Amino acid sequence: MFEELHRRAVVADAHNDLLAAVAARPPKRWGSFFRERWLPQLRAGGIDLQVLPVFIDAPYQPEGALRQTLRMIECAHVLAEENADRVALCRTGADIDAALVQDKIALVLALESAPGVGASTELFSTLHRLGVRIASIAHWGRTPLADGSREDATGSRLTAPGVEAVREMERLGILFDISHLGRSGVEHVLELATRPVIATHSCARALRDHHRNLSDEQIRGVAATGGLVSVAFVPDFLTDTQDKVHVDRIVDHIEHIVSLVGVDHVGIGPDFVREVIADTTPPCCEDFADADDPSFTFPGMEAPGDLPQLTRALLARGLPEGDILKIIGGNLHAFLGTHL
Repeated sequence: MFEELHRRAVVADAHNDLLAAVAARPPKRWGSFFRERWLPQLRAGGIDLQVLPVFIDAPYQPEGALRQTLRMIECAHVLAEENADRVALCRTGADIDAALVQDKIALVLALESAPGVGASTELFSTLHRLGVRIASIAHWGRTPLADGSREDATGSRLTAPGVEAVREMERLGILFDISHLGRSGVEHVLELATRPVIATHSCARALRDHHRNLSDEQIRGVAATGGLVSVAFVPDFLTDTQDKVHVDRIVDHIEHIVSLVGVDHVGIGPDFVREVIADTTPPCCEDFADADDPSFTFPGMEAPGDLPQLTRALLARGLPEGDILKIIGGNLHAFLGTHL
């Protein structure tokens, strides 16, 4: 039964760093590597809409951040062009709908922390021209725009350029992503926002007190903008007992958010990283060489092809089919369709 429901759904993932894995290949391999390595996984998971974040690893920062940002955006365009019968890079809601009608996977470009922008917020206009439609302004640490969630102890709000970034992104129609932003920064954005905001990959702090998660008040704040909270599947964000993490814990976070703001404001942003890490970590490096580290993944929900198991778990929990269709993709599809 869950297989049929999953096939019928528009499955939409708000966060998969696969672009980093593809861009790590030589440019002549971008299209074929995506086709061989990632397209089968997206199809196995039934994914119809995939947000592709541009994440810049530390070795490129700060000097090479903009160059690597542009390189990864070019990679997205190339892989889409070389697989035009299977995927489409989308700039508008109409583009997304057209891709789905043609049985193509709709791809939407996002920036994760935007280190290539720095304080030069005028570059958001350039990146918008290149197809970027979602952006965040901090990752773990401090940027010229804001502090990431690991800097919560500072109590920092957005900097002056950070405030300008919010205004510029709203002017351009780039959706503001609060995932990774520090607690005070999230609250500042919610004060400033005149358009809906999104958390592309976050969980509920009430269930797991982790700096990357959102408080109940923040979740309500996102919903009040008309926004969306997409639940991440990262074990560290789900529970502090990683040896016992299970797909049901994802459902716990989803149900908690639904209980706070209703089913229309919940989506999924799994952040599958096992294969991304394996594809981007040189054998010589040890820090992240073990892609099976339990803080990154857990059995049964390791890759896009496992997504039908979430549908199974939601059904087993007794959620109505209509609600499940919204959670696993319908809400993100509608959200992007309305606001891009």
